[in-house]
Parts: sequence; structure tokens; C-alpha cells
Amino acid sequence: MASRPGGEKSAAEELIPIRMENAITASLIPLAAIDEAHARIRQVVLETPCLRNHDLSERYGCDLFLKREDMQSVRSFKIRGAYNKIKGLSETEAVNGVVCASAGNHAQGVAFACAKLGIRGTIYMPDPTPSQKVTKVRAFGGDWVKVILSGDTFDDAYAAALEHSAREAASFVHPFDDKEVIAGQGTIAKEMLEQLDRPLDVLLVAVGGGGLLSGVGSYFRQLSPGTKIIAVEAAGAAALAASMEAGKRVRLDKIDAFADGIAVKEIGLKTFPIIQEVIDDHLIVPEGAICSAILQLYNEQAIVAEPAGAAAIAALEQLAGVIRGKRVGVILCGGNNDVHRTQEITERAMLHEGRKHFFIVRFPQRSGALRDFLHVLGPEDDITHFEYTKKTNRASGPALVGLELKNPDDFKPLLARMRAEGINFEHINDNPMLFEMLV
Repeated sequence: MASRPGGEKSAAEELIPIRMENAITASLIPLAAIDEAHARIRQVVLETPCLRNHDLSERYGCDLFLKREDMQSVRSFKIRGAYNKIKGLSETEAVNGVVCASAGNHAQGVAFACAKLGIRGTIYMPDPTPSQKVTKVRAFGGDWVKVILSGDTFDDAYAAALEHSAREAASFVHPFDDKEVIAGQGTIAKEMLEQLDRPLDVLLVAVGGGGLLSGVGSYFRQLSPGTKIIAVEAAGAAALAASMEAGKRVRLDKIDAFADGIAVKEIGLKTFPIIQEVIDDHLIVPEGAICSAILQLYNEQAIVAEPAGAAAIAALEQLAGVIRGKRVGVILCGGNNDVHRTQEITERAMLHEGRKHFFIVRFPQRSGALRDFLHVLGPEDDITHFEYTKKTNRASGPALVGLELKNPDDFKPLLARMRAEGINFEHINDNPMLFEMLV
């Protein structure tokens, strides 16, 4: 696939900012490296479908194609880079084994590759990692893999893995900041360009450390330069946005690890210059919007997406005006979602959509005060949380009240009725300190 003849610009080019530097430089992963990676992994890694999605195409008035990496054997794209890296080891390196640090998808990819290739692997995972994830890693790796729980955070496990690598001369398989890993992830782009009959106007790619975006972006930039590439990251871990603004890699002090597949404190040393070259724009999506996308995919299309996998879907709402009438590609990069997170996902989605609200209500200490409060609620409003504690104050007692609204447009009329009735309340959705302490 090549750019349009005569330098003609697509509508997407006119709507989305064009990268500052258009020339292809040495920072990109060469096409040959990605082609070689594809030949190396194709007997093991699934060629996932890239099909037009009717529901999303209709909703946004475009031709939208989903690359379904959630359908991989390990339910994420991570197997591509891990297998390419491990398969390419020398005989001596293979004998010494491999080591990695991961709390999820990368660990499963490494474990799968070790078992397939008969190479010993040690995988360090943070001690709080859910047992379900640890069990899956052990299942994929079998007798070839040893899982070690180390430290409270990924950084702790990462440090332990590096020490192991130096001590045992084991090859370290980085989750994203490695040229062979990046080339493996780039095989997604090779498949997409072969599966699609015409170029994409816009491609959305979720970004954490940048391995997926660097690999896919390198391939698209060289073979489909007319495609505008947009990076999407979660608001709680927006390391790329901070780095792009500063013009250098920035390490975040803290992150929200909800979208764990893309929740990193710092973009990779190798991936950042590639990302700077290949992207046309970058967007931040709130975790609540990601939750809404997860529920939408499951309820409407029976697609199970993890938070990182749904991030690019969540960005479609922000881009509705840009993508209308265009050919749009979205990489659904993972589907390892834990059913135990459903309640949290639902809660975050409803908060984002304006259908869930929490209040501190100070009820008068008299009979019938609660009944008076119930009278201001709409016929379809529902109390989902009520925690009432009488304090030493004889005149009033506070209660934490959670309300679920059928329609977010009902919120302002509800506030008006509460004020008209003289109800003493404080809305805490937009008060992070109170909200995190009480809810």
C-alpha cells in the first residue's frame, strides 16, 4: 500500500495535525526486520482477523476495522514480540535461559514462547499480582517456566529480574524497549496492510511503554505514509503526553494502574524517538471512558476487552468529527479481563457517564427526615449506597448517599429540587480527596 499519487492529501490529513518531521529516518524499525519477524513467528502466532465492525461503523459514520489481537492464544499481542525475541536467541543464549518482569500479558507471552521453544524462563511478578494471572502464566509455561513473586510493585519485580539477568547470564526480555520485541509487534501492521484492500485514513493505537506503537507505526509510516497515526493513552498514566510536551522522556511520579496493560511511568528509551517520528497526534482518554467502552463492547458485541484493549475504542468519541466518512483502523490489543473487576468497571463507567453520583447529606435528627429526602428523587432514580452515622451533633447527622440516575440529564433538575427543599448536601464526585476516602 502506498500514499496517494501526486501528493494528494486525504481529508484526514487536513483535519489531524501532521507530524513535524515527515522524512523517514534511521530511528524506524526497518521493514526487513518486521518481515523477518513475521516469518519467524507465523507458525505459532495467529494471524488475527481485521474486519469491518458494523456497529462502530454505523455509530461514528465511518468504515471502522478492528484488528482482533484479543483473539491470540494468550489473548493479547504480546506473544508476537516475546516469541520473536526468544526465537532469535543464539544457542548459547538459549542455554542460559531468559528472564522477564511483568504483571500480566507480557509474562504470558514469554511463558508461551519458552514452552514452545523448550527454553528455560524465569518470570518475576509483583507479589500482589492476582492469583488468576499467576496461574495463567504457569499454565502457559508449564515445566519450562518458574514464576517468582517479588516486591510490591512492577518496579520491584523489574529490578529483581535485572539482577537475575546479570547473575545468571540470562537474556532479559523487555516488555517493550527492545528492537526485536518492537519488530515482533510490528507484524500486526504487516498483516493489516495485507488484509485490507485499500489504505486507512486513520489508525488508532493504544500506548503504554510504546512497543506496539513503535512497531506498527514504523511499518505504516514506510508503506502507508498517508495513514494518520493517533496514539491513545489512559489519563492515569499519560507518560507519552508529558514526554511530548517536554520534548524528552518524562518519568511520572505516580500512575493509576487501572489500565494495567498500558500503565507505565515512562516511555521507552528506544521507543520514544520512533513514536515522535511516526505519530500525527496523541489523545488522552479517562479511565471512565475506557470502562464505558469495555461494557459497550461486551453488551453489544460480546467482545471481552481488557482496559488497555478498549482504550483506542474509548477515543472514538473524541474523534467523532475527525473520523466521519473515513476508513479507520483500531487495534484491539488485549482481552485478558478479570471478571472480578466487573463491579469496578461498571462503577467507573457510570461515574464517567454522569449516571452515578455520591453526596454527603446532613439529615436533621428528626423523624421523617429521610422520607423528605426521598421525595426529591425522580421516579427512575435509585439509591445504591446509604451509610448513615449519628454524630455527637444533636441537630444533624451526615450520611454518604450514592444515587444512580437513568438519564444523566436528570442530574441538574435533581440538584435544583434538593436546593429548593433546603436539603444540606455536598456533591463529592468532583472532590478527589473526599471521594477516594469515602467511596
